[in-house]
Amino acid sequence: MLNHIALMGRLARDPELRHTQSGLPVTSFSIACERDFKDANGEKVTDFIDIVAWRSTAEFVSKYFTKGRMAVVDGRLQLRDWTDRDGNKRRSAEIVANSVNFGDSKPQTQAAPAASYAAAGTPAGGDYGYGGLEDDGDLPF
Repeated sequence: MLNHIALMGRLARDPELRHTQSGLPVTSFSIACERDFKDANGEKVTDFIDIVAWRSTAEFVSKYFTKGRMAVVDGRLQLRDWTDRDGNKRRSAEIVANSVNFGDSKPQTQAAPAASYAAAGTPAGGDYGYGGLEDDGDLPF
């Protein structure tokens, strides 16, 4: 049997880090995934998918991801049956993340806009870790 899901979307809210009674870190968040097609009104439909991450993945997500960041989630679908306060039986679906990765580049901060890099003698936008190399032809690999 196979239960494997890969999703890419933007965080719809900031992750919430909690700890179980035994001390295990767990983070829950939602991502917004736009469908590939439009509805009858010609508008794109967006699904909001609940994600839960455990242990080091939970800590990673809570530390580095915020609302609006693009995330690539690899995991499995989990269905949970539960009873609400009125005694009605409910079922919810969520993705249990095996891994979560960045789907976008690091966002610019207000403290270091691209113009300040140019003023410091670095090409506009920074050198992106290439040590000031001008183009791909100068890369050592």
